Amino acid sequence: MAALIPLIGAAFAGFATNTQAAPSAASSATGACQLSSAQGQIQHVIFVQFDNTHFTRDNPNVPSDLEQMPNLLNFIKGNGVLLSNHHTPLISHTATDILTSFTGLYGDHMGVPVSNSFRYFNPDGTTNLGVSFAYWTDPVFDPSVPPNPTPDSTFNMLTAAGKNAPAPWVPYTRAGCDVGQVATANTVLENLATDIPTVFGAGSPQALAVSGDPGCQLSTPNCQSFSDFVGIGVHCALGSSLCSAANGARPDLLPDEPGGYSGYMGLFGHKYVAPLVSPTGPLADLNGNVIQDHRTPTSHIGFPGFDGMSASVSLSYVAAMQEHGIPITYAYISDAHDAHPSGPAYGPGQAGYVAALAAYNDAFGRFFKRLADDGINKSNTLFVFTADEGDHFAGGPPNPAGCNGVTTPCTYAKIGEINTNYAGLLATEQGVTTPFKVHSDDAPTVYITGNPTRTDPNTRSFERATSKLTALNPINGKSDTITTFLADPVEMKALHMITADPRRTPTFTLFADPNYFLFAGAPNCTSPCVTENPGFAWNHGDVQPEIVTTWLGMVGPGIEHRGVDRHTWSDHTDIRPTLMVLLGLKDDYVHDGRALTEEFSSRTRPAAIRNGKFTEVARIYKQINATVGPFGLATLKASTRAIESGSASSDSTYTDLENRLMSLTSDRDALAAQMISLLEGAEFNGHAISEHQAEQLVDEGHELLEKAIDLASPED
Repeated sequence: MAALIPLIGAAFAGFATNTQAAPSAASSATGACQLSSAQGQIQHVIFVQFDNTHFTRDNPNVPSDLEQMPNLLNFIKGNGVLLSNHHTPLISHTATDILTSFTGLYGDHMGVPVSNSFRYFNPDGTTNLGVSFAYWTDPVFDPSVPPNPTPDSTFNMLTAAGKNAPAPWVPYTRAGCDVGQVATANTVLENLATDIPTVFGAGSPQALAVSGDPGCQLSTPNCQSFSDFVGIGVHCALGSSLCSAANGARPDLLPDEPGGYSGYMGLFGHKYVAPLVSPTGPLADLNGNVIQDHRTPTSHIGFPGFDGMSASVSLSYVAAMQEHGIPITYAYISDAHDAHPSGPAYGPGQAGYVAALAAYNDAFGRFFKRLADDGINKSNTLFVFTADEGDHFAGGPPNPAGCNGVTTPCTYAKIGEINTNYAGLLATEQGVTTPFKVHSDDAPTVYITGNPTRTDPNTRSFERATSKLTALNPINGKSDTITTFLADPVEMKALHMITADPRRTPTFTLFADPNYFLFAGAPNCTSPCVTENPGFAWNHGDVQPEIVTTWLGMVGPGIEHRGVDRHTWSDHTDIRPTLMVLLGLKDDYVHDGRALTEEFSSRTRPAAIRNGKFTEVARIYKQINATVGPFGLATLKASTRAIESGSASSDSTYTDLENRLMSLTSDRDALAAQMISLLEGAEFNGHAISEHQAEQLVDEGHELLEKAIDLASPED
């Protein structure tokens, strides 16, 4: 996939030096932008999402990622709250996780439950590749059939009703606020193939620039056009002077936005944004180095690629935007445990990893000081920090055994995910040669050619064979069972993984041993089916606690100073409603998450929430509706029992368990709908939840959980 989608960016180091112009004061953050926070104090919003950055330790002797960034960690703990019992949706992968945190919706309601790529079925039963990263209004982005339209012309971002998903910047722009987007998934242009014609038009000067740029190829998007147009954007308020035609603005079209969205404009690309936020010279990172793409012998000034978004680069964009009247900014920071752009991967405490985190820590120190000098601080700014997901380190023990990385560097004789030819193992171990494709991952979605139903004998024999696969682990020499859990469309519906587009529904999903990365190679093991790949050592997508558990930090007006909250259970769907309540804004849809009002100061908490019944309902709601909550994990175990059961001659256990799973999910959906209606009524409409309502819903929720746990039990 690294060769197919434009996610490989410039390395952290090696930027040409240049002196950054002194920042100007924020010009219009408190002008036309009308946020309605409880005490009227919030004038800025800064949302930063890391890629694979950990609060907990991967090695007990090595300080965690955040511990090695004390400038950020101490800012959060000393001024607000860090929720360490925070979680991802499924699958736990970059695009899905970021889009969930932006929208407050699981993949079934915003269209991307499988990422960073997926497959979709053609009418003849074959499948094509879809890439999750595409601009908000794009159709499915399939790089195998340029130019579009693709065989599947539905929106990539898709509601449960088949409409284009509502865009997360809309409540801000309707409130008169310009919104800056820094390398944030699908809110900026992501590629040159579909995004340019979608936003600028097929015959536009921008499209002609791409076609006329000899360095621009889909597999190597390291050209001036990529640096000019991809990765950076501003969605402007109605009538904003920033988004004038003279500044290169384009209509910000949202065809299915509830309530309409007419007359709004946007800036798309570093080419148009950078001159406005750095008018005295090229935009530089926080160390004074001109921001540019170094992936070719000839560097291109502009967006450095998504893997080039180190803290110094990303936070410089944010600071410059805030200083020049863009009061709402969302930003992405790439991970520190890989040597970007092409590896190798680092293990905990390895010198390159420690050095990258030290640079990130320095960047946050510079960032907070620069903002403070501009008068942008915790008294008037809501800061939100989170990481898309955790990940699992695939590697052997460090050397020396007690190394801490900081004073004693760690090295690794064995490091790297275990690349596994899924098709080869099926053929050699189980005699199964049925043609299929996968979304390659440690949680691969499987698409059997012909698109057979879940009850088709070929599907069932394929699934049972999958559950029996084993491999000799090249790291520790032990024999591993590869499959941990299995989910067919019945369970995927319970996990919010079925979209309104039936072509995207996989035959089933395999959640594997997290050391393994599965792909569909040749149906033989002439070449080894299991090999260690030192280029990649951090797996995610799966359901193990270290992967689905991440963190959320919040600082600013309305947030209680609580330090680390290890108890409140939350996931990415809760971020959006929390922000909307704090800011006094509303989305035009019902969220899948709930506002984390436990973290609010008493004066900020809406009156309808203060009687405690809101929290009781909210907590049981998360237990039954969250993808990796107790209900989701219990039904996943039950699904695995069902799929692994039976034989070619009898499938009665499978049929019974699947029918009960369908009934449970239907009951869950109905109960969750009642709960979220009351929760959102309290959050946004001032309707308190009564004691009778709360008691009834909590009792029904616990009863539903008990049924799910019973179904997961082998003794059932």
